[in-house]
Amino acid sequence: MTSDDPRINLIVIFGGQSAEHEVSCTTAAHVLRAADPAKYRITPIGIGRDGRWSLATGAQQALAEGPQALPGRLDTDGSVIEPTLAITPTSAGTTVVVPLLHGPMGEDGTVQGLLELADLPYVGTGVLGSALAMDKAMAKVVVAQHGIPQARHLSFRASDLTPGTPAAVADELGLPVFVKPANMGSSIGVTKAKTVEAVRDAIGVALGYDEWVVVEEAIDGREIEVAVLGNLAPRASMPGEIVPGAEFYDYADKYVDDGSQSLIPAPLTPAQTAEVQALALRSFAALRCEGLSRVDFFLEEPGRGFLLNEVNTMPGFTPISMYPKLWIASGLSYSDLIDELVRLAIERHTRRRRNTSH
Repeated sequence: MTSDDPRINLIVIFGGQSAEHEVSCTTAAHVLRAADPAKYRITPIGIGRDGRWSLATGAQQALAEGPQALPGRLDTDGSVIEPTLAITPTSAGTTVVVPLLHGPMGEDGTVQGLLELADLPYVGTGVLGSALAMDKAMAKVVVAQHGIPQARHLSFRASDLTPGTPAAVADELGLPVFVKPANMGSSIGVTKAKTVEAVRDAIGVALGYDEWVVVEEAIDGREIEVAVLGNLAPRASMPGEIVPGAEFYDYADKYVDDGSQSLIPAPLTPAQTAEVQALALRSFAALRCEGLSRVDFFLEEPGRGFLLNEVNTMPGFTPISMYPKLWIASGLSYSDLIDELVRLAIERHTRRRRNTSH
């Protein structure tokens, strides 16, 4: 390695303390396998379930043997290192951090705040947008102010619960409903409740993951997803449709069983395609997203049309994940997608430094 090495230092952070730890470890393996070693010097950093940061020595050794030597998921075990040291560049040149963290304590603005303090460019949305999109309850407030259609819903804190809450939820939204922890992803902690007693039990499950709970009406509609890429001038991919293999698109369907079916492009009319792409870009902007997001909708037809479900600021990159599949189908290869995300990270960092420097 020499000082005139033109490659970018790519620090890939994975794992984390959330229930989506395994998803992150799997995502990281595929991103590392696709990153071009001629363009990047890669340093994989794992965060254990206990919150300890470590240099993923096993992944580094595998990378030295070639991308094909990487396992299907990375391991967070390694020599423990302080977070500030973990993200300190060890080589001259540009450094970009890729925080491949899903869920709380990683996708919610916490790690993004650390990277802002370190003055490092990083892939994805900033502190505010990450926090907003992660918190489904607050995200719904913001997108409502922007006139973006969404399902009827209620949200409440654990301390607001009363014995009559489940019955009140059923009266307000009807049954069945979906009960979710406000701050979680990958359908973890989500329950479809068909009775008042089931609503009570589902609230208990959701509270195991977060102190805020969101309850949504069940939508009888198709599940349409759009991948968004960009900063100030984002673009939307062709839409895709998920046909769940289970009663709804749950964690096992997304990452374990691969029982769902992906239709790319989604069988929509040209007018519907244009409409959902425009709604995806509006939602992306409303929540202050940058870099990338997967924007999920329900299509209720006949009925209210497209209804926003959620915006995911760090979608999975596993082989069966919709975000990379949508861009590949839209003409952007997996490795080119990584290059574009790195470019966007540098562009955003340069712009923000220009705006905040005195």
